[in-house]
Amino acid sequence: MHVITPAVSQQGGRGLHSIGPTGYTVKDAVTDWLAYGLAGRDPSTVTTNTILCNTHVIPALGSRKLRDLSADDVDHWLAAKAKVLSTRSLEAIRSCLNRAVKRAMARDKVKRNVVELCSIPAGRLGRPSKSLPLKQAEAVLTAAEDSALYAYFVVSLLTGGRTEEMRPLRWDYVDLEGDPEAVPEIPPHIAVWRSVRSTGDTKIRKSRRTLALPGRAIDALKIQRERQGRQRVAAGDQWQENGLVFTSAVGTELDAANVRREFRKVLARAARMPEIQMPETEIKPDDWTTRETRTSFVSILSDRGIPLEEISRLVGHSSTAVTEVVYRKQIRPVIQTGAVAMDGIFGTPPPPER
Repeated sequence: MHVITPAVSQQGGRGLHSIGPTGYTVKDAVTDWLAYGLAGRDPSTVTTNTILCNTHVIPALGSRKLRDLSADDVDHWLAAKAKVLSTRSLEAIRSCLNRAVKRAMARDKVKRNVVELCSIPAGRLGRPSKSLPLKQAEAVLTAAEDSALYAYFVVSLLTGGRTEEMRPLRWDYVDLEGDPEAVPEIPPHIAVWRSVRSTGDTKIRKSRRTLALPGRAIDALKIQRERQGRQRVAAGDQWQENGLVFTSAVGTELDAANVRREFRKVLARAARMPEIQMPETEIKPDDWTTRETRTSFVSILSDRGIPLEEISRLVGHSSTAVTEVVYRKQIRPVIQTGAVAMDGIFGTPPPPER
């Protein structure tokens, strides 16, 4: 007696070996991916993906059975989201859904991944980055003098450091004296070798850089060291020693949201300074983030004619192409290096007589 076992036909007919439980939903797939597919990833990455899924993926598609999800469903979902999200955000939410479905397919929950058939539409324009011109940057530094984060804002603005590089900066990586006897001389500097990432690594290898400190930053860091000593005494047993340069009142690492709020307070104070023509109604402090100390750094250097290659090295980009793309509104459009050099070589003779 022969036993015939039903099989799945090439047309996708469902027999005893059919793929995908009938009740398995998109929400089930996404939830499984968030729980198990991000193992070992940075906690901030897990948090970001969880927010994206809970805000944009699950509410719109979560109740749909995964095996019934079609490419048209995904196209319509992305088109609707394109009205309210930037192209970069669309890429992020599509990636979440794509990886969730891919994981489900690898576990025989669905026959194919229809998300890979769908292109990303153009979304809304993202919020353009802003930068402070020199006069306003000076006002911000003056307004920050009474802030507990004065040194943080000075060093960020005068070195172009990323906020995720400044917050974990340790005193071990700060040299406020340098070595004037060395050949070549070693100036006071900070070593930007760490970030808030789970591995402690900077964003890319070229982000590891050692930056000479301008005098104003050196003075601010000396003030910070004294302030921190007073904070340590005031906190007593509550102080948590982590060797950090910029800390909370009890020695812990600064929270990005708290830094952003303090930066906006400083901007609001700067806007009210009568000698600075920067009305609060125009600058709108709530529209600014601490990242824009970095864009201001790039803008001010570029305005002074510093070559793009040097700016790229200072901000730790992998290439000048990255600097141009990310900071295209902050880069001086006219490259003057050649003209200035040729004027120095050949001089500027009077125009010929006509």
